[in-house]
Amino acid sequence: MAVTFKPVETTEDQQLLAELAAQIWFEYWPEHIGRAQTEYMVEQFQSFDAITRDMAEHGYEYWFICAQDGDDPDAERIVGYTGGHPEPETDRYFISKIYLKSDERGKHYASRVFEFYTQLCIERGFSAMYLTVNKYNELAIRAYAGKGFETIDSVETDIGEGFIMDDFVMQKTVTA
Repeated sequence: MAVTFKPVETTEDQQLLAELAAQIWFEYWPEHIGRAQTEYMVEQFQSFDAITRDMAEHGYEYWFICAQDGDDPDAERIVGYTGGHPEPETDRYFISKIYLKSDERGKHYASRVFEFYTQLCIERGFSAMYLTVNKYNELAIRAYAGKGFETIDSVETDIGEGFIMDDFVMQKTVTA
């Protein structure tokens, strides 16, 4: 199975990304953080306005994760998305988002995402990549640890409206 990463570049791409993000978030997060916090976080961090703001003001980059079964290029489908931004001042790349549709999980796409970011970090000369993960998302924590990420910090972030993100910061050193 071929996996590619298509950059989000146009307004239409950003709109599609926002729709995909809402779909994925509402498939997964309400049972873990509640519907109210899911709705709030989608609006604040995954909506069209948030995506366009983050790309314009904070240097965020987004990619659709696409998979193709067999040799038919028309059979390519979007299975999820990922995004983040470079931090030259810390010599790292921050991976802000890795999300897959529910029926596409467990197919090793995350491995390809980390290969993608490793190559990106090498090409751009970054020594590490890092991400945050909900402290109670045990499946993701195990997956990240299995890919060489180590927990380097524990943070609680007030995101407004009485909601808190309770996360671990995990980092992986990148070598060429």
